Amino acid sequence: MRRDLVSTTGLPPIPLRDLHHVSATLTHSAGCDIHTIKETLRHSTITPASDTCTSLLPEVDRAVAEAAAALVPRASRVEFLPEPG
Repeated sequence: MRRDLVSTTGLPPIPLRDLHHVSATLTHSAGCDIHTIKETLRHSTITPASDTCTSLLPEVDRAVAEAAAALVPRASRVEFLPEPG
């Protein structure tokens, strides 16, 4: 990041490349799919986007796992009757 920008804003010096990855990670955490992120970052394959922004925020991983689990149908509780005799 340019020194004059850092000094006037009080922001920490973060390389522009890192801001690129932060943007991708936040976009993913907001619900954007990896393919769209790949296109936005202009990567030729999905691998860099997937490797960069899918494992940085544990709370996003947890939310995705819970959403997937919610899709699994649950059996209702069945009570078995005793056999006659």
